[in-house]
Amino acid sequence: MNRHKNPYRKLDWTLIGCWLALVLFGWINIFSVLHGESSNIFDFHQKYGMHFVWICISLVSAFLIIRVIPANFWQGTAWITYGGVILLLMATLVMGVSSHGSQSWIQIGGFRLQPAEFSKITTSLALATVMSKYGFSLKTLPNIARVAAVLLLPMAIILLENETGSMLVYVGFLVVLFREGMSGWILVIGFLIVLEFILTIITSPYVALVVGLAVFLMIWFFKKDQYLLGVLVTTLTVVALAFLPKLLEIEAVAAVNPLPAETWLAIILSVVALFYIIKLIIRSPRKKFERNAFIVLLCGVLFVLSVQFFYHHVLQDHQRNRIDVFLGLVDDPKGVGYNLHQSMVAIGSGGFAGKGFMNGTQTSLGYVPEQETDFIFCTIGEEWGFLGALFILALYLTIIFRIIILADRAKDSFTRIYGYCVAMCIAVHIVINIGMTIGLMPVIGIPLPFLSYGGSAMLAFTAMLAIFIKLAFEDRKI
Repeated sequence: MNRHKNPYRKLDWTLIGCWLALVLFGWINIFSVLHGESSNIFDFHQKYGMHFVWICISLVSAFLIIRVIPANFWQGTAWITYGGVILLLMATLVMGVSSHGSQSWIQIGGFRLQPAEFSKITTSLALATVMSKYGFSLKTLPNIARVAAVLLLPMAIILLENETGSMLVYVGFLVVLFREGMSGWILVIGFLIVLEFILTIITSPYVALVVGLAVFLMIWFFKKDQYLLGVLVTTLTVVALAFLPKLLEIEAVAAVNPLPAETWLAIILSVVALFYIIKLIIRSPRKKFERNAFIVLLCGVLFVLSVQFFYHHVLQDHQRNRIDVFLGLVDDPKGVGYNLHQSMVAIGSGGFAGKGFMNGTQTSLGYVPEQETDFIFCTIGEEWGFLGALFILALYLTIIFRIIILADRAKDSFTRIYGYCVAMCIAVHIVINIGMTIGLMPVIGIPLPFLSYGGSAMLAFTAMLAIFIKLAFEDRKI
């Protein structure tokens, strides 16, 4: 009898409880930052009052998703919702409202909607639909192309909107692909891209090329179980190349040499890579590792040579300045590094237990910009201290690991893949947002899930989580 009266007892109340705790905690912290002389947290003329409205809207949306909308609706309409959000993203490029350097908002009456936030849901649903088909494998080129198209289309449009933070969230989908059988080499290549970019900026293209070559040689010999030979050849190569720039600076050589060291090294590596690629394709087509290794080497050379152009001519000034501050190339606590400096001061001043609710000086007095949105973690660190920050991290980790556990237990592959997408989207947001507030990541405009002020983010994250709760609930009934 009780089972019939309470069919939703198997809902994951752990996820629901963590969501509710984060939402309410975020709301009172937004009030703490913006209250001024007011003591009415329900003042709907203020941001914290409007945030409560969005909490209520999100709560109603979650209720409808869990109790009214059938679970199979999301897979059945995945392509329709995906296409609809893509159209919204494109419309934003034409008629969008600019804010903080990005044109990513659509004005609807008195509300602003950010389609990029909802694209994470629709992309997750589309990706789960593609990859849950019977016999799907990431080992075939057509399937890889389908997955790449699903991910790259919204990423490209979001990048055109100058919404770099939202675009970077899509990197988390690589973990989903890895979970579903993608080669681990893709993750290695992703790490090398970041490494080469940083080395090119903080040192020189030549150093980046030498490091890239060293990594190539180590992987090549280690793959063939020639560890000692690999270390020896790599060491000798790096030492020899270290003297090449000095050699080119000799007066007699410099008089006849028209090219810098990085150009010579790039030419040599490109010629060698092309030679072996063509040779392996013609004579040894089955040696896929060798062929792919030289293709990656060639692409790496071209990437390093393009970094400086991308950095100086594609990135906008504020994006370049943030990277300079993050990499330590610029120390300007009163200029481009102001946000980061004030953020770290606020968090550090909170100590172990914090200054107390509504007693934060750095945040409540406005020293930290955007403290109710991108830098809300500063408010938590200052007013609630290490204990408050630890409490928030514990809630986030509970949500992420609980989603992964439920996804791994799912009998339906669609639920599993979508669950991993949700977990990775939330995780990337947390890592980037908290990382930038404590100086471990460049300052990027990206909200902290369920905590930051913002209707689009609140509604999108809540809907994303509610869809998974519904899918997991139905999966447990199978």
